[in-house]
Amino acid sequence: MLEEKQTSFETKFRVYYEDTDAGGIVYHANYLKFMERCRCDWLMSLGFNVAELEQNQGFVFVVREADLVFERPARLFDELRVTAEVLQVGKVKLVLNQAVYNGDTKLCQARIKLAALDSTSFTLCAMPSSLRQAMQ
Repeated sequence: MLEEKQTSFETKFRVYYEDTDAGGIVYHANYLKFMERCRCDWLMSLGFNVAELEQNQGFVFVVREADLVFERPARLFDELRVTAEVLQVGKVKLVLNQAVYNGDTKLCQARIKLAALDSTSFTLCAMPSSLRQAMQ
């Protein structure tokens, strides 16, 4: 696990045909996919693989709430920058501010609330303390 704590993260994705509607505009639900990929990459950068967390610790994150504001469209072949910033880390809750940019232009802003669940019973459970510490 990394020693340096990382409360913000960004990654880049290119828009492909599969991400767009018939007009070449990114379909609104795909912004959630881009944000999910960013969160997974962020956790990997902290030394945590989501598949291993489920297999080895019986823990998964689920999106409990997603509040999105769409400001401008992304288009076919745009290179998007997707960010994640930690707002709150609790025992069972993680709140992030996420955004999607094309260059310096903000396309979408979101506040994402995640819950930690036991992967078998799907009931709330505490995140591993090492994970909580790495995110704070």
